[in-house]
Amino acid sequence: MTGLIADIQRASLHDGNGIRTTVFFKGCPLSCKWCHNPECIGTAPEELFYPDKCIGCGMCKDGCYSGARVICGQEMTAEDVLSEVKLDITYYTGGGGVTFSGGEPLMQQEFLREAIDLCKKAGIGCAVETSLLYFDEDIFKTLDFVMADLKIWNSGLHREYVGVSNEIIKENFKRLNTLGIPIIARTPVISEIDQGIPEISAFLKTLDNVIKYELLPYHPLGISKAQALGRDMTRFTTPRKETMEELNKYAFIR
Repeated sequence: MTGLIADIQRASLHDGNGIRTTVFFKGCPLSCKWCHNPECIGTAPEELFYPDKCIGCGMCKDGCYSGARVICGQEMTAEDVLSEVKLDITYYTGGGGVTFSGGEPLMQQEFLREAIDLCKKAGIGCAVETSLLYFDEDIFKTLDFVMADLKIWNSGLHREYVGVSNEIIKENFKRLNTLGIPIIARTPVISEIDQGIPEISAFLKTLDNVIKYELLPYHPLGISKAQALGRDMTRFTTPRKETMEELNKYAFIR
């Protein structure tokens, strides 16, 4: 069995507890207008072209040596993934491990299950970062924690800016809460949208296993990658420091 992997990022400090290796799965059912990983949306390998890096060598067919053309999407076995993850195993003390992210890892459920099983057998802690549009109780029960976004409270606005309703996501937060798995919830803060952050925070506080709620300021990282894919993407405003300080009263750690 193979899975389609977009990237593997080592020594990550932002995808859960401790030092982590983040495995980005390719394929996502959402279409967030602010997506910072647009190269992870499609379910097939794609080429990103950065014209400013092109040196005009004319050797594209032999592979791009300047980094102007980058292929995103590599078929890997679970054993291949484990080999990459094990390169960082000495750094996982103190709660680190591997985070399966994306994209949406649960779009490749069987491959994800196999990769988690191999990592667990190697003594490596595992987490998943998911949209919670999908739910797999057996997978969730094997994890140390789950990271999930609740991006907008109003379902109509959620559909407008994310591409799907959030009703099933809210229900899956409740279902996940019953499993006793620690949950880290997040909201990317988009200044131009009334996201209902007070309502999101109040909802999450009713779920005992949400151990942390983080608010993350929007950044335009995805713009250049979308352009390299030949796509247009909306540019939003990065929230001011004062805005984040005001909104952070709704964030919490239990």
